[in-house]
Amino acid sequence: MALGASHRLQDGVLAVETMTRFALAVLALASGVYTYLGVRSLLDGSPTAIFFAAIIYSASVSVAIYAFWSYMARFYPHVTGTASRGALIGVMALGCAMIIAMSSWLNAAALAGSAALEQHLAETVQDYTADLDQAHQNALAAQSLLPDIQRTSERFSRLAEDERQNGALTGTTGSGSVVQLLSQMSSQLSELEAGVIASRERVTTLFDKGRNHLATMRTLVSAPGAVAPRSDDFSAEVVALSGVITSLEQTSIAPSVKRAAEDLSLGFIAPVADGRAADLADRQDQVMQTIRASVSAQSQVLSQAADDILAREPVAERRFVPLSSAEAVLRYASDFIPAWAGAISIDLLPAVLVFILAVVHGAIRSQEQRLPFAQRITAAELLEALEVQRALGRQGLDVEQALQTAQTEDERAHADSNITSLDMSAKAPRKGPPA
Repeated sequence: MALGASHRLQDGVLAVETMTRFALAVLALASGVYTYLGVRSLLDGSPTAIFFAAIIYSASVSVAIYAFWSYMARFYPHVTGTASRGALIGVMALGCAMIIAMSSWLNAAALAGSAALEQHLAETVQDYTADLDQAHQNALAAQSLLPDIQRTSERFSRLAEDERQNGALTGTTGSGSVVQLLSQMSSQLSELEAGVIASRERVTTLFDKGRNHLATMRTLVSAPGAVAPRSDDFSAEVVALSGVITSLEQTSIAPSVKRAAEDLSLGFIAPVADGRAADLADRQDQVMQTIRASVSAQSQVLSQAADDILAREPVAERRFVPLSSAEAVLRYASDFIPAWAGAISIDLLPAVLVFILAVVHGAIRSQEQRLPFAQRITAAELLEALEVQRALGRQGLDVEQALQTAQTEDERAHADSNITSLDMSAKAPRKGPPA
């Protein structure tokens, strides 16, 4: 039974030998085709030069893969020594690494290059969306000061009107120095309020413009067709959007609010009391000192609020870097694991065939070693032995007699060799002390 199983395994190996070569050729050709598609996206120059360069490289890859796996399929299954087999495994590991380096990543670029480029564009859109939102928030942060500015302006205006109509501060009605000072402070704050409102309108306009650019970029990411032309249009939109983000950063009214708040306190110029009576003049001076203290307090509040806005983290400078399909596949490899698995499998699948052949040949050797010699001898070996026997018979020699004669001659030659060595040792001069 063991002999029959061994013969069946040998017949199976012979039967699949042609199929093994065909499979290696097809896999090497497939890898070469995808390598051609991948390497073509990396080359620059005229279309003719790119075509021939890609063809030569892909052909070299196909030949190298076919030759490497043919060698491994031919030699590895027949190597039985532990050291030799370990050395071949090391060579196989080195060859697999070289195949992945020269072919597999280009195969992955051909399989998932366009999708990887679209992934790169989509992530760029997300980054620039975050930048636009941050710049918009920084620009609108000063708008939070608008209620305080309006409230303070209205307060000064109301006090000026009450002083003019009722003499609420000095006890004397009329438009005197106090009314002029209050009206002056209210006017300055109203100008600051107008500047903040105008800034809000400009920020809104820039933000709408930036959103339009983002909408165009999203459309380019998901649009059908070749990805290379879309990537070029995408780069143009990125440049325009970067300009909008920079304008938003420069549109912030916070620095202007800080300067205006400092001017309220540092540039405070109180008019001379114009009351004719000394008592009225004293009351005007006291009220103006109170107004000065109020203006100084309000100035500090606005200045501190402006400092908090200016302390916000600015939008980091970002630069869009176009990628080739191969570079995109490498950068976003974790997102395209199936493509990488398919690309590597095309190149390394012959290793499975090599190990199958190694296991089968090992089984054949194991079964043959358990058989008697008469069952292990092949037909070719039997014919050769018969031919030797016939040759000895034509010379009139019997096989057993020839074996005895050969054994006798071997023993005689061994004895002659021992006698010769003894004679040489006896004739050799002896070294000793002089007589």
